Amino acid sequence: MSARVAVVVGAGGELGRATAGKLAASGFTVAGVDRNAEGLAELPDGIQQFTGDATDPAAAKTLIDRIASEVGPPEVLVNTLGTYHVGGALDATPDDLKLMLDVNAGAALWLTQAVVPHMSGGGAVVHVAARPGLEPAPGMTTYAVSKAALVHLVRVLDVELRPQGIRVNAVAPALLDTDKTRPYLPPELLAHAVKPEAVADVIAFLVSDAAAVVSGAIVPTYGA
Repeated sequence: MSARVAVVVGAGGELGRATAGKLAASGFTVAGVDRNAEGLAELPDGIQQFTGDATDPAAAKTLIDRIASEVGPPEVLVNTLGTYHVGGALDATPDDLKLMLDVNAGAALWLTQAVVPHMSGGGAVVHVAARPGLEPAPGMTTYAVSKAALVHLVRVLDVELRPQGIRVNAVAPALLDTDKTRPYLPPELLAHAVKPEAVADVIAFLVSDAAAVVSGAIVPTYGA
């Protein structure tokens, strides 16, 4: 069992996969979590795979407890889960809002609840927020509201968990240059999109000892 275990949730996606690789390269024993087993299969060798839906509170706890038992108590949690919805305020439906809140904010809370009991010696948590959660933007109401809820949750978690030696931060991308987003971005926007590997570098810093004095930060990763 490693003394330095990192859990990366959403590891089947491009940002999660890049983050898992960076943490493994920096010496962590990494457990990748995703509900998409095919995405997990693309992780680099040596990263352990756990399939499950972390948006479900019971499943989140079961996954983290299993990792703590089989791999070791996590020192780091990185949550890259997220989903997106386009639509203005007057078009939003209850289902739209519920889905955005469940995935973009709820999962962060359930995962943090699950991992904290295993961080008796302190630890680091990083969630993935987004620029619309910090700055109002038209046409993405429920998404922006859910990311704003996540931003505030990170700040609340920081206040509550910092006395236990647990640091909680977030990164806030604007546009990510991924296989999923690339076909929908016009050239002028794609030119400003950020590679997942660049955001993963920031996440790796935030969980490192070099960032020991950083907690409660929402770090913009907007690109040029």
